[in-house]
Amino acid sequence: MASDQQQQQPIATVYVRNLEERVKPESLKEALRAIFSEYGNIIDIVAKTNLRAKGQAFIVFENPESAANAVEEVQGFELFDKPMHVAIARSKSDATVLQTGNEDEFEAHKRHRMAEMDKKKALEAAEEQKRLKRPLVGAAADASGGRPAKAARGAGLKATGAGAPAQLPDEYLPPNRILFVQNLPDEFTKDDVVAIFGVFEGFREVRMVPGRTGIAFVEYDAEPGAIVAKEQTAGMAVKDGEKTLKVTYQRQ
Repeated sequence: MASDQQQQQPIATVYVRNLEERVKPESLKEALRAIFSEYGNIIDIVAKTNLRAKGQAFIVFENPESAANAVEEVQGFELFDKPMHVAIARSKSDATVLQTGNEDEFEAHKRHRMAEMDKKKALEAAEEQKRLKRPLVGAAADASGGRPAKAARGAGLKATGAGAPAQLPDEYLPPNRILFVQNLPDEFTKDDVVAIFGVFEGFREVRMVPGRTGIAFVEYDAEPGAIVAKEQTAGMAVKDGEKTLKVTYQRQ
């Protein structure tokens, strides 16, 4: 309910795209601040640096009125010889929630944002799998002299036959309340896993797999608890750095 109310409130963040990708983030932030500070007090600027998000930035104003004025006035303004495309962001920024809300509201905002990111990744991966499915099947058949290739099966994936639909990689599965944990040290017991995952809100139980070492399932009462636990433990080093945990959502 809290996240629904947040989405209905005016947004004080401006989304900017079509920025020059070759400009260094710090130089880009300085240029954006010089332009957008004319319309109000700026509390944060986030310039994306990863390959997929380059050329984009978020300008966080102190109030929604400043953001609305900036969108109206800066639309199409050229920066580094490229016209900027600006719009009000779809959701509040972390900086805004930190400034206007309490710690509980900020944690709820982060959980909602992480869930939306995971769902977006899952949808993108599903579309990519759908797009590549037919060419990949055909190419595999050609390479094997007309015989369908055997479907690969990674840890935690269901067995697939030659005619089975392509499956999403573990990393892009949509959020749910059960985590699949891989790469645990062989000597890890249930209590060792509980010690790591039991500190997160809504923890319910750990289920080890009989006859298998290195993997476990961790269940939470609700999806938000699993989301936070996944974000905090994925890539965690254990056994003095010898192992790194792989944490994904359980395949449904």
